[in-house]
Amino acid sequence: MMNNKLARNFILGFFILTVLGIVFLVIFPLSAGSDNTPELPHGRVIIPQTLQYFLDDVNPAEQLARMELMTLRLPLEDGEIFVTLINQDFDNDFYDEQIVAYRNLMEPGNPIYISYIDYDPYLREYRRVWSAPVAATQPGTISLFTLDLIGDRSVSVLVSGMNNLGEHTLTIFRKNEYYRTGMEDNPPFHQIGEIIVDGSILIRELERSQAYQLGMTSGQSFSIVANARNQESDNLMDQIEIIYDFNALSGMYEQSRIVYIHGTQVEQQRVRELLRDQRTFEDFTAGLWYYISPQGTIDSRQYIYFDPVNREIIFYENETQQVFIWENAFSTRLGIFIRSQNLSIATFRRSIDIELESLDSIRIKVFDNVRFILGMDALWDGSYRKTHVQENIREHSAMISHINAVYSSPIGTIHFDHEGNFRIISAENTIQGKYAFYIMNNDQILELRPIENLNTGIMSNTGPRETYLVEFEDASRVMQEHGIPSMETITLSRVRLGTRGIQRLHERSISLTLQAEIVQ
Repeated sequence: MMNNKLARNFILGFFILTVLGIVFLVIFPLSAGSDNTPELPHGRVIIPQTLQYFLDDVNPAEQLARMELMTLRLPLEDGEIFVTLINQDFDNDFYDEQIVAYRNLMEPGNPIYISYIDYDPYLREYRRVWSAPVAATQPGTISLFTLDLIGDRSVSVLVSGMNNLGEHTLTIFRKNEYYRTGMEDNPPFHQIGEIIVDGSILIRELERSQAYQLGMTSGQSFSIVANARNQESDNLMDQIEIIYDFNALSGMYEQSRIVYIHGTQVEQQRVRELLRDQRTFEDFTAGLWYYISPQGTIDSRQYIYFDPVNREIIFYENETQQVFIWENAFSTRLGIFIRSQNLSIATFRRSIDIELESLDSIRIKVFDNVRFILGMDALWDGSYRKTHVQENIREHSAMISHINAVYSSPIGTIHFDHEGNFRIISAENTIQGKYAFYIMNNDQILELRPIENLNTGIMSNTGPRETYLVEFEDASRVMQEHGIPSMETITLSRVRLGTRGIQRLHERSISLTLQAEIVQ
């Protein structure tokens, strides 16, 4: 009996010691004191120069998301200025590699390069293993993306942008399927094409078969289409369309055919005036443009509003609108190339290529960074015609965009200042924002865009725009006597602006009575 009790105690004690030993090894592993175990390097966060201006306008969550996307695995060398990057598992090793675009200030002309940052699982570190120059030289125009361009499930890296001559460029690199980490004599990518034209470049993406989607067969390679001016024609609007196809024998994209496109016969001197500089063409784009279908019909549900003064672009579709900040623009042969950023989603960026089609129409190609493909009949691609909007503003306080005055109204006291700010003070709350008076089809329009509710402290750059038709009391008499409408009493009626003009919303009008006019 005593022996059985001792045996049980011995087994229990052995079990407890074993458990304690396992816990000790987990907390204090044998290799804990070793300094030889390599650690993954911590990437240095570098914010692209073209994005710094907007970081103050985004919320912290969006800012952190953008910074995470722009985190380099390795720091750049001296004289290298970061432009953009993409993260992707290129070799299916469950680690993301990086393609980084940067500008080299140490070389003449400050060319732009891309580098491949690879992860070495044996050394447990990232290394720069390959670099190559690209044709684009303007950092603000660079777009970097990947695509199965050939159709054989190989990865192609495409770098689009503009050079210092205002030409569009596209440089294409193909992933080397035989590349392995540590084989520097066998580069991971090789160039298979480079296109430079004074017009636009697009990729003609075709729908691939279900067998391709299931991985059972290869797909058809995509063609690349470049538009350039027809140098043999006296008409500035005449173009040639150059088609490039992939040649499996040479492993390169090569020119396959040329199509001649006759442009609109317009007055050539006027075309030269519009295209003489960037500012002139920006002023030409100002206003509302409605979509023209390939059949020549008007689509009243889709139009774009360009505001070069306030640096905004508004895309309207049905009852929705998207507001983009006009970030920067670059002159092209037949127009401008605009980079923009969505006002509400900081990481959503849109590039817009605008070309003059005739003296009252433009041709637009839109590229989104969410799914950046040059080509595809995008939602906004196509021809647009300008609405007949009166551009000149009369030199009177009623006709200029900003006034200095205080009004009483049923919704509260409204303050307008000369810098374009308004404030509505009522018993319930105080709202402030931006405003502008302007003329459309000889009608006076007021637009309000609230950006802050002072009672709630909520800031919003995407407050709903409210558009009003401005009507003056006894305007006919005042216009006859003085040639200008009186601003003492005005009536605001909610309206919607569209391709059909001004449409009333049948809401109750708001009467404003002048309390004081502030003189600067």
